[in-house]
Amino acid sequence: MRKLGLLGGMSWESTLDYYRLINEGVRRERGSLHSAELLLYSVDFHPLEKMLQAGDWAGLEKALSTAAQTLEKGGAEALVICTNTMHNCAPEIEKTLEIPLLHIADATADALTRDEIKRVGLLGTAFTMEKDFYRGRLSDKYGLDVLVPGDDDRQLVHRVIFDELCLGITKEKSAAAYRRIIENMKEQGAEAVILGCTEIGMLLDGEQSSLPLYDTTKIHAARAVDFALGR
Repeated sequence: MRKLGLLGGMSWESTLDYYRLINEGVRRERGSLHSAELLLYSVDFHPLEKMLQAGDWAGLEKALSTAAQTLEKGGAEALVICTNTMHNCAPEIEKTLEIPLLHIADATADALTRDEIKRVGLLGTAFTMEKDFYRGRLSDKYGLDVLVPGDDDRQLVHRVIFDELCLGITKEKSAAAYRRIIENMKEQGAEAVILGCTEIGMLLDGEQSSLPLYDTTKIHAARAVDFALGR
């Protein structure tokens, strides 16, 4: 079994799900008492979130690259960044490593492509919905037509993530707002919706949506299991 390096803590709420899902996946495939070989570097998210809000991407790249190198030195054979937003730093992090980075957008795009989805809605932080590192990768590399909510709804989605979900808080009012936004994207022709923040799965599941939901936490964890098992 190959050893995975998890770069988590952004937030630790979703990192918990990564740990559980990867271990469940390995046990499901290997049986008995098998579990994944993992190294976890869980950061203090508070100072990183301040850098994020200030737009200090250079500071984030430096901090996360240092953490990733620690995992590599510890014996990790691949890096899993347990968050969508921080994949904006992925190109710079990759430059500092010899091991591969399992990119969350690639895993998600592969799942959508297998299901022959062409036009997809995207929910996530404002950074994920607005910056090109995610939307551009989906469209340029995989030919997907990516829809995002309007300005006010993007702000709402972003606020719920940072003020509620990252703190482990789920509210029915927020879930209802997300469902309304998904319905709007359905009317614009979306065939499915990417839960492009690793915490959104805490708020929504497939039974609560008028469109199929692609939970990036589950998809990314499954890709990590495939790597760990040599697939």
